[in-house]
Amino acid sequence: MSMTQQAGPAVDRPPASGPKDKDGRTARRPLALRLLARPEVGVFLGAVAVLVFFLIAAPTVRQGSSMATVLYQSSTIGIMALPVALLMIGGEFDLSSGVAVITSALTASMLSYQLTVNVWTGVVVALIVSLAIGAFNGWMVVRTGLPSFLVTLGTFLILQGVNLAVTKLITGNVATDDISDMDGFDQAKKIFASSFDVGGVQVKITVVWWLVFAALATWVLLRTKYGNWIFAVGGNKDSARAVGVPVNFTKITLFMLVGFGAWFIGMHNLFSFNTVQSGEGVGQELIYIAAAVIGGCLLTGGAGSAIGPVFGAFMFGMVQQGIVYANWNPDWFKAFLGVMLLGAVLINLWVQRTATRR
Repeated sequence: MSMTQQAGPAVDRPPASGPKDKDGRTARRPLALRLLARPEVGVFLGAVAVLVFFLIAAPTVRQGSSMATVLYQSSTIGIMALPVALLMIGGEFDLSSGVAVITSALTASMLSYQLTVNVWTGVVVALIVSLAIGAFNGWMVVRTGLPSFLVTLGTFLILQGVNLAVTKLITGNVATDDISDMDGFDQAKKIFASSFDVGGVQVKITVVWWLVFAALATWVLLRTKYGNWIFAVGGNKDSARAVGVPVNFTKITLFMLVGFGAWFIGMHNLFSFNTVQSGEGVGQELIYIAAAVIGGCLLTGGAGSAIGPVFGAFMFGMVQQGIVYANWNPDWFKAFLGVMLLGAVLINLWVQRTATRR
């Protein structure tokens, strides 16, 4: 017999079965872990915890009028926190947003009063000024390449000085004159600072505007090309530019959105109190940024949402008013602010690591 045998026809055989390699990019994590990895869920749970805490510690919070006040405080923070959050997702900061609110209100008030014109003239001019400030900040950032922290810090100082100096120069005082008896005031007040009744409780119109702006910002981020641009320029502006994203346009318009928010809150302040104190607004920018960070916006840019800052602003409003209703020293608000901010940064760090883990 031959030592060798003729080989038979080749037969295709399936590969031997064995343990399959798991790719971390496609492996599905448990639902609970995936939900907790969403920054909106974390801040929502935090907001619920703060609410429950003050419902127990301060029974006054359970009243409808008290909750309306909490929502009002939250809305005045939240309306500004939304464009600040979009700007942070785009990878930039704006430290001038707090004093820009006062600049807008001062412009509308003094122009209307000193020129004796319809207050809507002052409102429109204030909008133009606010958008111009935002455009200037954005243009300086993209033109010079300087960090937005430095650019807007300079704008912050300029506006703070101009607010005080110009107000004293024109009115001879640190506050503007009362414009409540001028033409157009009542109509403007209905839009920016009115209240409506819900079950016997007076609710400020800013609460409605806050929710409308939040819904609009969410739609822009998740359903529009501009929303994709925001995430792209915040993640890596060079890569975004390489694929055709208009980086400069996106960044400048984001700063202008902050200007729009400053105008809206400035008009609310003006038509709520009829006059404006020129030295106010300092420090508010940190609260807007903190609300966005607590809401899940990463300091490095490229990640975040519009819903998260809504809950972040609610936490601020709840703590600010809850401390008062609990008859505690209001100085504790700053301590709560620091604790919430540090906690949010740690949570955001965990979310970022979870999202990139394989």
